[in-house]
Amino acid sequence: MASSKEYLNFILEQLSELDEVTYRAMMGEYIIYYKGKIIGGIYDNRLLVKPVQAAKDFMPEASYELPYKGAKEMLLVSNVYDKYFLKSLFESMYAELPENSKKK
Repeated sequence: MASSKEYLNFILEQLSELDEVTYRAMMGEYIIYYKGKIIGGIYDNRLLVKPVQAAKDFMPEASYELPYKGAKEMLLVSNVYDKYFLKSLFESMYAELPENSKKK
């Protein structure tokens, strides 16, 4: 099932306290970038983030979910209604996110 544009817009509104949040559509889902780094995505109308240590510490009860068959597990963000929580989560994760590889 593809994610809806409405859910994407809801998540983007929830992240509106942050600068430099962008997205890219990919096969019916959305990759979410924060300050140019991939932080996670929206898959089947679920916000999933990379399982970096800061995210695990911030959400110790979070479940691991597959964004799609064959992918690496990511952390499910269940508290998407709290803007402050999302802002703090993304800010805490940023330093641990890998730099995006440059296309050749």
